[in-house]
Amino acid sequence: MERLKILVVDDEARMRKLVKDFLVKSGYEVLEAGDGNKAVDIFFEEKDIALVILDVMMPVMDGWETCREIRSYSKVPIIMLTAKADEKDELLGFQLGVDEYISKPFSPKILVARVEAIMRRTNQLGEETLLEASGIVVNKNAHSVTIDGEAIDLSFKEFELLVYFMENKGIALSREKILNSVWDYDYFGDARTIDTHVKKLRSKLKGKGDAIKTIWGIGYKMEV
Repeated sequence: MERLKILVVDDEARMRKLVKDFLVKSGYEVLEAGDGNKAVDIFFEEKDIALVILDVMMPVMDGWETCREIRSYSKVPIIMLTAKADEKDELLGFQLGVDEYISKPFSPKILVARVEAIMRRTNQLGEETLLEASGIVVNKNAHSVTIDGEAIDLSFKEFELLVYFMENKGIALSREKILNSVWDYDYFGDARTIDTHVKKLRSKLKGKGDAIKTIWGIGYKMEV
């Protein structure tokens, strides 16, 4: 089986080597870039990069601008690395379509675990898995969503959130449980992050978004 490619973008060569060594040991092919401009060039030259690990503070083009550039053309999963632990930065990352947000210093083993969790979700094998509810049809393998036959464009994390709701229809889900399940690790940030994603998801689902009910003081529940 061909190894999946991961693009690691950081202006610190030592950090790139550390991340690369752990990823290579886990069976991934790793490409490196020391700044945002080079990262964008590599991303569009390769065309089959499965995931991007992106540092925020870099010369030439920072991580935010690099993320915007990639996101304008691709939904490839992006893990953002940052030395800052500011809530505003974290929320900005999610608003730009970042899938994971990790503050430095971090455990390389945890980083690899998060990479592998994303890879499992985005590279599923076997027959198509369909979820249906009230005219919403989710194809988990094709990573596609239609509403009454019309294709709906969702980000990676919005898609995972919708799948989780549909797989747990009628069950009240706390914000903490949603974060731990959809993000696939113990999340220690602000649980309000989930509210931002739910708001965007409801909007994109148009009239069907009303199926995602707010359970005050707890979280959310999908009713169909």
